[in-house]
Amino acid sequence: MSHPRVGVVGAGRVGAVLAARLQRAGHHIAAVSGRSTASQLRVQTLLPGVPVLDRVEVVHRAEILFLAVPDDALADVARELAPHVRHGQLIAHTSGRHGLDVLAPLAHAGARTIAMHPAMTFTGTEVDLDRGCVFGVTAEAADRDVADTLVAELGGTVMWVAESDRATYHASLAHGANHLTTIVTQAMDLLRQIGAEDPAAVLRPLLNAALDNTLAYGDAALTGPVARGDVDTVRAHVARLDDPTTRRTYAALATATADRAESTGRIDTDTADAVRTAVIREKVR
Repeated sequence: MSHPRVGVVGAGRVGAVLAARLQRAGHHIAAVSGRSTASQLRVQTLLPGVPVLDRVEVVHRAEILFLAVPDDALADVARELAPHVRHGQLIAHTSGRHGLDVLAPLAHAGARTIAMHPAMTFTGTEVDLDRGCVFGVTAEAADRDVADTLVAELGGTVMWVAESDRATYHASLAHGANHLTTIVTQAMDLLRQIGAEDPAAVLRPLLNAALDNTLAYGDAALTGPVARGDVDTVRAHVARLDDPTTRRTYAALATATADRAESTGRIDTDTADAVRTAVIREKVR
């Protein structure tokens, strides 16, 4: 049985990889759009021979259309393409923040719409092709089966997300993954300051263990000076953080950690207050 023709608007890291996965699953990739040099290179690498065309032409060639554009551009792209869609054409976007509402102009023009966000970070290279993940999907009841099929072809599993919960869903991923990158790079900078030649090698075993333990055990995995109530240690840490951005990050997270440790009974209120007091001057500095 032949697969529907697929088009991708936005051959960025996500769009190019999803197109390559669908191609591997047997879909014909009819065309993609991508204006930057990096997008052109991704297509040459991951989708050799696939034509790079303007957005409207991609719409015309595809039966299934993926909109893999930045969150803040999605509404404008949907309005731009609405006059060109066909009745019954399936259009999915890959935004985490948005659900179906942002595609309303396309739905009004007769398209079937799905929000289908991969909960994964992408490099835009071959290393992404075998990484399975959960997809946060919002779809009308009549389109759930096709959404399930597409996600399975992409090597993923479905988590159904209500329209009203999209921003919360996306905030959880950004807070857990994007902010993790900020924290880890700050920690690497601190190790470089004291002469570590390979900060990643120092942190990798610790961070891998901390992540695995937290995913398995939640708050029970918490260790460190806040969980032990070592206020003098927290104070000493803050005193040695010369970079104001890192200092503010540490202060905010130490406060949040004290709040959680207090709420779960790991430390008492007096100790939590002492931690908050130890870092509060750094919040307003």
